[in-house]
Amino acid sequence: MQEFTLEQLRQFDGLQGRRAYVAYQGGVYDVSDSAMWADGDHEGVHAAGEDLTAAHDDAPHDVHILDFPQVGTLI
Repeated sequence: MQEFTLEQLRQFDGLQGRRAYVAYQGGVYDVSDSAMWADGDHEGVHAAGEDLTAAHDDAPHDVHILDFPQVGTLI
């Protein structure tokens, strides 16, 4: 499994054909194939390439990020 710094994670923003990755509680997940993350945008609230750990406390849903393939860890 690959290790990502926050700077490296930001490169996976889902724009211009790039994969869309997000971090949550130290894991990095690939959300590229989700319609909920089209072009790296989630509901106009979150962007791919970010650590969503703190932001998830305000989410109106459960921890669905864990349903996506984990591709690495955030260091």
